[in-house]
Amino acid sequence: MFKYRIDSQLELKLLGPGDAGDLFRLIDDNRAYLREWMPWIDTTQTEEDSRGFIESTRHKWAKGEGMTAGILAEGKLCGVIDHHSLDWMNRKVAIGYWLAASAQGRGIMTRACRAMIDYAFGELKLHRVEIMAGTENTRSRAIPERIGFTQEGVTRSAQKLYDRYIDLTVYSLLADEWNVQSPDGN
Repeated sequence: MFKYRIDSQLELKLLGPGDAGDLFRLIDDNRAYLREWMPWIDTTQTEEDSRGFIESTRHKWAKGEGMTAGILAEGKLCGVIDHHSLDWMNRKVAIGYWLAASAQGRGIMTRACRAMIDYAFGELKLHRVEIMAGTENTRSRAIPERIGFTQEGVTRSAQKLYDRYIDLTVYSLLADEWNVQSPDGN
């Protein structure tokens, strides 16, 4: 079981079947907020949907194809972060994330992303980490910009978001760029 203590208040943990209820309630409580940028919200209608999601992420973890972790602030689930599109041949991974509206503005996602980057470069020995965010999603884009990712460009109409396509801004960070940063990420 993956657990990663970030600091005294924050940790990441691999979600298990017992987390399905908490995950579903968190999604349901934030449905309107998350729906603005998360295309999967409408397909998550029951606790069983969350259980199926957790099961699929645990299979990916077991096969070395990625990792999805719950973000716990003071022991309470407040969001999800993952390594997806893990490409072992090219030694790269993408990070995706979402956070409950009530947990915004406290640096939680920035710290969680830094932990996932540390894990990608330190434990997995990857070469490149990518983050893609909706071009108009300024809150999501602020995370890689704050951490020091390089903005590479925009992929046009790259993601279907319900009844329309949105552009995604692409960011990257290379292992040697991360290693030269100070321990606090600056």
